[in-house]
Amino acid sequence: MFEGAALAYARHRPGLPEAAVSLLAGTLRGRPSPVLLDLGTGTGQVPLALLSAGAELTHIEAVDVSPQMLHQARQALTPVLGHCTLTLVHAAADAYEPLATLPGEPDSGPDLITFCRSYHWMNGEAVLEMADRVATPGGAVAIMGDGSLWTHDADWTRALRELIQRYLGAERRAGARRAYAEPRRSYEEDLADSAFKDVTEHLFPVTRAWAPHEVLGYLRTTSFAAPELFAGRHQAFEDEALALLHAHVVDGSLVEEATFRVLLARRPEGAR
Repeated sequence: MFEGAALAYARHRPGLPEAAVSLLAGTLRGRPSPVLLDLGTGTGQVPLALLSAGAELTHIEAVDVSPQMLHQARQALTPVLGHCTLTLVHAAADAYEPLATLPGEPDSGPDLITFCRSYHWMNGEAVLEMADRVATPGGAVAIMGDGSLWTHDADWTRALRELIQRYLGAERRAGARRAYAEPRRSYEEDLADSAFKDVTEHLFPVTRAWAPHEVLGYLRTTSFAAPELFAGRHQAFEDEALALLHAHVVDGSLVEEATFRVLLARRPEGAR
């Protein structure tokens, strides 16, 4: 679904808030050889944020279904790896099995398993069962995200959503072949039925200022407004969208007030 969007994704997708990165880094503090498993890594935003914040990771395993995304992840991560090793895995998260072990530590597994804006595309039960198989004792799972400009409620995003619907129909698209379906269960329900029942919720307010052309770049990376969905009318859509966005600009920008949500989950104390 995101196969052709990797470069635009790297340029236009928002990163993680610093406070969320600090929370994740804190789960690794005191671990002897911290290992990160990032599922649905995209362009490697999570490991890049952790490394840039000074997290002393020993190994990163980054998994994605798109070779182009993994290529972008390698380009972003290689300059900042230092002594940390990196394995990029081309696979669906539900089918992933560990490919790498640390030298001299054949039983090493991830201390932190992250899903950033990716869990809703996966078979939750399957990935959480896998996480239980591979995570170290005391390891944590973090499911996180902040919605999208489709779900954000502001005058300019409502107008933009209505324009997209005028071109593509009322249902939110999820790629060329289907409409988007809301998850059958909440993430909390998935976690409650998994080994990672000890869950804390962390909410981080985020204010973003978008320029109109940045919004267009972001839309090209989405499943609901990717260029291929418009059947030859994409330029017409972008022309209308740009005019609409300029009409909504206030003090030079379009403001998004979002909440970045992290569900941090562990096995109950005494469990594996």
